Amino acid sequence: MSNSNTAHKLDSSVAFDMARALLDGFNRHYRLFRAESSRAKYRFETQDWAGQQRGQRERIEFYDMRVLEAVNRLEREFKAGATSHGVWQQVKLHFVGLLIDHHQPELAESFFNSVTTKILHRGYFNNDFIFVRPAVSTEYIDNVNPAKPTYRVYYPTKLSMRVDVAHIVTDFLLHGPWEDIDRDIEWLQTAILARFDHHRLRPNFQFQVLSSLFFRNKGAYIVGKVINGFQEVPFALAILHNADGKLHVDAALFDEDDLLMLFSFARAYFMVDMEIPSAYVQFLRSMMPRKPRTELYNALGLAKQGKTLFYRDFLAHQRQSTDRFRIAPGIKGMVMLVFDQPSFPFVFKVIKDFYPPPKDTTREQIKGKYLLVKQHDRVGRMADTLEYSDVAFPLSRFEPELIEEIKKFAPSQLDISDTNNDGNMEVVIKHVYIERRMIPLNIYLQEAFDTLQANDQDQPAWDQLTRAVVEYGNAIKDLVAANIFPGDMLWKNFGITRHGKVVFYDYDEIEYITDCHFRRVPTPRNEEEEMSGEIWYNVGPKDVFPETFAPFLLGNPKVRSVFMAHHADLLDAAFWQDNQTRIKNGHVHDVFPYEASSQLRHMFGAVSHATIRGNGINPSRL
Repeated sequence: MSNSNTAHKLDSSVAFDMARALLDGFNRHYRLFRAESSRAKYRFETQDWAGQQRGQRERIEFYDMRVLEAVNRLEREFKAGATSHGVWQQVKLHFVGLLIDHHQPELAESFFNSVTTKILHRGYFNNDFIFVRPAVSTEYIDNVNPAKPTYRVYYPTKLSMRVDVAHIVTDFLLHGPWEDIDRDIEWLQTAILARFDHHRLRPNFQFQVLSSLFFRNKGAYIVGKVINGFQEVPFALAILHNADGKLHVDAALFDEDDLLMLFSFARAYFMVDMEIPSAYVQFLRSMMPRKPRTELYNALGLAKQGKTLFYRDFLAHQRQSTDRFRIAPGIKGMVMLVFDQPSFPFVFKVIKDFYPPPKDTTREQIKGKYLLVKQHDRVGRMADTLEYSDVAFPLSRFEPELIEEIKKFAPSQLDISDTNNDGNMEVVIKHVYIERRMIPLNIYLQEAFDTLQANDQDQPAWDQLTRAVVEYGNAIKDLVAANIFPGDMLWKNFGITRHGKVVFYDYDEIEYITDCHFRRVPTPRNEEEEMSGEIWYNVGPKDVFPETFAPFLLGNPKVRSVFMAHHADLLDAAFWQDNQTRIKNGHVHDVFPYEASSQLRHMFGAVSHATIRGNGINPSRL
């Protein structure tokens, strides 16, 4: 046997062992991920809300820990950094072979990328060495465990309807007493049948329900859809504990928009025990076709896969578009340099190298704030961010003004070079956050001001102004409930989503409510203090004076009138102090992702059992 053949076999053996080590690292990660997700059921049953939030927060850290473990193992056992590119190509090929019959191949490919990109030079970031494109299909992966399929199917008839609706709720075997399970089932049956014309049930009438509950903070959600003829109606049922600790079905969501709010990018990730996550994503997309797969993976706590899909979508968009990246419209920030591409619905945020007074912060502190938001309950009011390192863009796609802006304010984050030695210059941004683009609240309000200035009787403009100001105050109060003080509360730091929700997106000054000192402005002791144009009283680094918000927020009399009618308490230190005390006393307040109109009590609280019977629904007991 020739030396070259022997060397090739040795290389292949090493490559297989490296591929096996990489898959071992991923399998360990997903095993721990599922274990933590499955513990959410027990924490929900025992109402361990602090433990639930802690579990959500700690689970986010699992991925980077497992990646680091895998990197260290490859370096220790195989000297991976010195391994030839030929071996690395074989590692990928062997890894693909190991994914045959794997239940999470897409996640494993992303894990492979995460590890290898920490070892290999940027010049290797192509499909020969990493998974720029997926190699293993996630279509029709079978779950070999018949006891827990991806979703359960129920085939009710008019006679068995109540029994099958009951099974939808009770088959999850939640431990603990129910407030009134019979009442909840009757209400649910009425709500479901009301979605179909004349209650006419077609031969294919069925309920499809995902086999795992979706846990987040104080809620557990049953997710599924009803199929009847050509109709498919998605639904989510929210299960909560009442004040006495008893379970009840609190709400039933049926519209796609309601489901989109439940799975919003501005909310914390769900805890869901999934054997085949791609099957869950496929099911959810059938319910919410407008929801990108990247956001569904994020919502399920699989943020790294969400990042992988986002980047693939981004590359595909660049191939199909011709517009350039530009400085984002709006008021420029002191800490972040923001740019966008008009045809792409996201913004890119780069931390500047220096910050003018009065900003007193560092790059690491700012990154810490963004990590805090990532790990915290975002209560539908803080945008999730995707964080990337060493992102390459073609230089030809950048406006010259944007390049000059980056050179001026963030030169340490910019590298312009011919990375691939092919004559095409690239812009490499060393660290960037990416967020969904929203309409800045100050611009949204200005549109209303401009219309009212021309016609003060324009009702749509008044509605726009009122809705924005009321939603702004609601957003602040939701953040307060989650123990978050926004810090910089100016209108420009908030945005309007496509659903009309106000969301906060400037995190460099956020603090925990419990870390702040809310004070009233002291009463002047003499005329000199009263007339002083300077602050004459002592101000500590964590002191906040809510009454001083007004001059910055309420200069427009139209805004002031709406704000004072709905949210005057935000200018009173007592409001903040009372919430601070509540949080310090251990109360966990949850902001649920649905309106009162979706609550069963709101729908049927005044409806008697006789009325329900009159609608042709059998309320007989199980």
